[in-house]
Amino acid sequence: MGYRDYLIKRGLSTIPMFLGLSVLIFTLARVIPGRPARLALGPRATDEAVQQLRRQMGLNDPIWQQYVEYMAGLLQGDLGQSLISERNVATDLVEYFPATFELTTLAMLIAIFVGVPLGVVAGQHKDKWPDNASRLFSFFNVSLPPFWAGILLQLLVAFQLGWLPSTGRIGDVSPMPVETTGVLLVDSLLAANGAAFVSAAQHLILPAITLSLAPMADIARMTRSSFIEEYDKDYVEGLRTHGIPNRLIAYKYVLRKSFASTLTIIGLDYGFLLGSAFVVEIVFSWPGMASYGVEAILQKDMNAMVGVTLVVGASFLLVNFVVDVLYGFFDPRVWHEGESE
Repeated sequence: MGYRDYLIKRGLSTIPMFLGLSVLIFTLARVIPGRPARLALGPRATDEAVQQLRRQMGLNDPIWQQYVEYMAGLLQGDLGQSLISERNVATDLVEYFPATFELTTLAMLIAIFVGVPLGVVAGQHKDKWPDNASRLFSFFNVSLPPFWAGILLQLLVAFQLGWLPSTGRIGDVSPMPVETTGVLLVDSLLAANGAAFVSAAQHLILPAITLSLAPMADIARMTRSSFIEEYDKDYVEGLRTHGIPNRLIAYKYVLRKSFASTLTIIGLDYGFLLGSAFVVEIVFSWPGMASYGVEAILQKDMNAMVGVTLVVGASFLLVNFVVDVLYGFFDPRVWHEGESE
């Protein structure tokens, strides 16, 4: 099997996974307790008005028919109307998703660029003080609740030191960057608006650091484990006898061969961040999709709940497909299987 066939196989496998996810989420959203029509109209609404809204929402139809109609609308970009905003859910998600994407992407980049070198240093100095310090740091990060870490950073960095803003996504900047992608850092660069870029970056640092702590610990631990396993192989000793510096051996040879396992953790953590950023978004008043999803759950807004979950699920599948692509690049044995048959 060649690399192209490997990618096609991986890409096609995401389709039934997405369909299965859609069936599960749609069914759960319809069977959980609650009366969305009554909640939307309020306690004083008449039974006739509630029944009319139920018919408009299709809640009286069999659940399989509701699912078919929903998926037909999904193919046309229609995710149904939100009971909260009274707009199409797709419109709401287009508005809220870029903020969450910007936050989680920067958080994951911080986790990678700190966690990977930390794991390499720990692997090079197994059972010595750098390794012990790295493991203690990882244990502390993975044990610290995100909301508590965010509050501590706000108290220290924002209120005590006054270095960075505590909440929001951007300050009072004039003119505001034109919304092209919805990602403020990108939009401000496209508009050559330096003031907006600096303000957006300052507001992004604290929530991104807070969100990066747990995946940083996972990446450091996985990198350390796979690095130690690879570092003990015979070819490493052969490279040393040829006079190749240890730093070059670690990052050019050992890390590349051992990075495949870390890639899996990166993909899983990134998908997890997209769905679990709501705590950090609430602490920092970040106007993202996660906080929109929490409000949808509290208000029993079924279309919004399904829409948010499907976007998170689709993003998770996409990220894992990208991980598979990179996995095949770092470890060609994955797609070389079967070529000799």
